[in-house]
Amino acid sequence: MHTTPLNSVLPGEGRRAPRADAVTDARTQSLNGRWRFRLSPTAAGSGGGFVADDFDDTAWDTIRVPSHWVLEPVTPPGADGPRSLLGTADGPLYTNTAFPIPLDPPHIPEENPTGDYRLEFDTDIAAGVLRFQGVDSCATVWLNGERLGWTTGSRLQTEFDVRPRPGRNVLAVRVHRWSPGTYLEDQDMWWLPGIFRDVELIERLPGTIDDHFVHADYNHQTGLGTLRVDADAAAVVTIPELDLVLAAGETATVAVEPWSAESPRLYRGTLATGTESVTLAIGFRRVTIDDGRLLVNGAPVFFRGVNRHEQDWERGRTLDRDTMLRDILEMKRHNINAVRTSHYPPHPDFLRLCDEIGLWVVEECDLETHGFIYAGWEGNPPTEPQWLPAMLDRIQRMVERDKNRPSVVIWSMANESWTGANFDALEAWIRDRDPSRPILYERDPSYRNSDFYSVMYPDLERLEAIGRREEERPDGVSDEEDARRRTLPFLLCEYAHAMGNGPGSLHDYHRIMRSHPRICGGFVWEWIDHGFRHVDGAGNEFVMHGGDVAYRPNGGRYCLDGLLFADRTPGPGWPNWPPSCSRWRSGRPTTGC
Repeated sequence: MHTTPLNSVLPGEGRRAPRADAVTDARTQSLNGRWRFRLSPTAAGSGGGFVADDFDDTAWDTIRVPSHWVLEPVTPPGADGPRSLLGTADGPLYTNTAFPIPLDPPHIPEENPTGDYRLEFDTDIAAGVLRFQGVDSCATVWLNGERLGWTTGSRLQTEFDVRPRPGRNVLAVRVHRWSPGTYLEDQDMWWLPGIFRDVELIERLPGTIDDHFVHADYNHQTGLGTLRVDADAAAVVTIPELDLVLAAGETATVAVEPWSAESPRLYRGTLATGTESVTLAIGFRRVTIDDGRLLVNGAPVFFRGVNRHEQDWERGRTLDRDTMLRDILEMKRHNINAVRTSHYPPHPDFLRLCDEIGLWVVEECDLETHGFIYAGWEGNPPTEPQWLPAMLDRIQRMVERDKNRPSVVIWSMANESWTGANFDALEAWIRDRDPSRPILYERDPSYRNSDFYSVMYPDLERLEAIGRREEERPDGVSDEEDARRRTLPFLLCEYAHAMGNGPGSLHDYHRIMRSHPRICGGFVWEWIDHGFRHVDGAGNEFVMHGGDVAYRPNGGRYCLDGLLFADRTPGPGWPNWPPSCSRWRSGRPTTGC
């Protein structure tokens, strides 16, 4: 008997193992576009027949993929025709800490809006991988009536092996708004269901490269870089600029320029077999913690960072590459050099741009259980063994996809999920798979799974004490844990809440942070207001926040807390940003400081 996304705390079924994101010359067919769509009020959806080849979907709506159905014109059950759900209890819902469903893990409500998607497409790809870059909150997938499997983990990549038939094919996807996975996704943000990132069909031929791992170390004392590219196929690594041609798995040491956010030096090349060539963009760098300080390439790093949600006031978390590029260039122009991907992995295009343009990235996993605070943390998934496979799956899909990104210098395991033994397993897996990057987890007061001491929103007096390593001892930690914590570098993962006329006191914060070598910088909350462009009944356009939706629980206007307004114009926080050395002006690199 098959499990389903609604009767299991497991992360999925029938999926391929996670692997590295890659730009490939393998034939790739985008399945983005207009799909047929039907919205239903319960998990039963439109019934079981919608997966069949001969199912008549001509009366269904059409919807853009990628998108969120709560931001698109669709026909709600019982309605005469398509309409926008924006501003209704069936549309986007905003919560800050509370779950939008009753706290009864792993159960979910019977009222569970469900979107059935259908796409007819022609292809001559005989064997391939069907890739979903992001589906919220879970999906069951059929191709030509055959059930491929199901998946949870909304902001994580999922792939299925497929064998399409020549010519016409029918892809059917059932997406539930709520699933047991919802209990792992209680981030401070809008709840936005749907197939919201790209869908692709990628050809797989004998001898193609399923996975590869770039190891590109740098020794700042010698100026030498050491390169090894592991692959699961007999492949050849070619880096023309370095005059390198070597087999996958072989090691070479050569003189290189290191990668950093200030000087994002990439060496371009390929990893190739007889049937596929994967593009390599290699940045040589070494991340270490030495004597309580974070170093990259032997030099201390200071993050002038922002927390970044994916957000657009019309498209939600469906961002195009041009918008990502615009945001990164705006960050660089204003001396921002780092991003914490609060609170989930971003679209892979964003990290490619960070590699190319130069931003330090703290990549955070799609894992937060904040709402369990209202139950006194009873039943919190990190403490429950049955949730470990789902938690570990999310960590593995993040690390495997983005392990080759030089911009990613720290893995963040989760946000605001309190404590639990499951984090021990997550930490152990990361350290075994990728010992080249340190690990952050802020919420456990023992910091036993973290290479950093980190808190949110300390006042200036407390921050000064932290810099001197004279901070108060957290409750409930042992002498050994407290002694270890005081040796750790300090990372201010959230501060300077940019709501209303905020943020304030940035000069004071930076004066203190710059005065103490222990502090490696911080991340302002946050990049952009989470508001939606909306029009009221009188035709007046306004920016809709959470409190404009008659639904409880509700985070109100707390989602309007960005350095940018919802339309991406600068908010009042820009003039307060402290001046600093920057090699970027007007989006172009300059020489010197």
